[in-house]
Amino acid sequence: MINQLKTAAMLAALSGLLIAISYWVIGGTSGLIIGIGLAAATNLLSWYQSDKIALAVYQAQPVSEREAPGLYRMVQRLSDRANIPMPKVYIVPSQGANAFATGRDPEHAAVAVTEGILNILPDDELEGVIAHELTHIINRDTLTQAVAATVAGAISFLAQMVSYSLWFGGGSRDNNRGGNPLGVLLTVMLAPLAATIIQLAISRTREFSADAGSARLTGNPRALARALQRLEASAKQIPLNANPAFEPLLIINSISGQFLSNLFSSHPATEARVAALLKLEQQLPTKAY
Repeated sequence: MINQLKTAAMLAALSGLLIAISYWVIGGTSGLIIGIGLAAATNLLSWYQSDKIALAVYQAQPVSEREAPGLYRMVQRLSDRANIPMPKVYIVPSQGANAFATGRDPEHAAVAVTEGILNILPDDELEGVIAHELTHIINRDTLTQAVAATVAGAISFLAQMVSYSLWFGGGSRDNNRGGNPLGVLLTVMLAPLAATIIQLAISRTREFSADAGSARLTGNPRALARALQRLEASAKQIPLNANPAFEPLLIINSISGQFLSNLFSSHPATEARVAALLKLEQQLPTKAY
C-alpha cells in the first residue's frame, strides 16, 4: 500500500513537472492550459497505446505455441496459476538477455523475452523471470511504468525543443508574451534530469514487489535470485540497447556502466534483490507443482 501511494505521488509529480514546464516556457495562462492538455494527452496515449509503444521500441515479434512451445506453455501455466488471462507472448530479436511485460491491464497485456534470455537461463530460472513479469501485470505496474516513460519522454522532448529555439534565436521573444527566461533556462538544464530521477524512482519501488510476487507464484525464490545474478553478468557483456526511457520496463538494468549511483539506476541493486529473495525463501514453504 505504501509503495502504491509513493508511486501515485511520483506519477503526479511527473505530470506536474510537465505542466510547470509549459507554464514557464510558454508563459501565463496559455502555458498552463497547454501544459495541462499535454499532460492529459500523454497519459491518455500511454493508457491505450503503452503495449504497442514498448513492443515497437524493442522490435518484439509475436510468437505462437507452434513457434515457441516451451515458452508459450510456461506463460500459459503460470497465468493459469495466477488466475489471470494469458498475455500475448513476444520474442525480442536480441542476444542481450532480458525480459519485460507491458499493457494497461491483465486483459490487454504482453510478455516479451529476448532470444538471449532463452539461450542462457534454465527452465526454473526462466519460470521465475516470467512469474516476475506476470506480477507486474497483476499489479498494473506495466501501465504505471509506461505512463512514466511517456511523460518523461515528453518532458525531455519539450526541453530539447526549447534548447533548439535558444540556439537558433528563439530566446529573443518578448517576455510579456512569452515564457519566463529563467524558467526557460531551468527547463533546459534541470527538467530532463528531474523527470529521469522521478521515473527511475517509480521503477525501483515496483521491482521488489514483483520479485516477491514471483517467489510466491513459483514457490522458488532462489531460482529467480540465480536468474537475476546471471542476467546482470550477461548485461555487462551484451546490453539490450533501446530508448533509455523504456529501460525501467526491463527485469534487469541493461545499460551497463551508464548510471553513477542508485539515484540514477532504473532498478534496485541486484545484491539487495537477491538478499530479499533469500530472506523470503525462509518464510515460504517449498511448493511442488
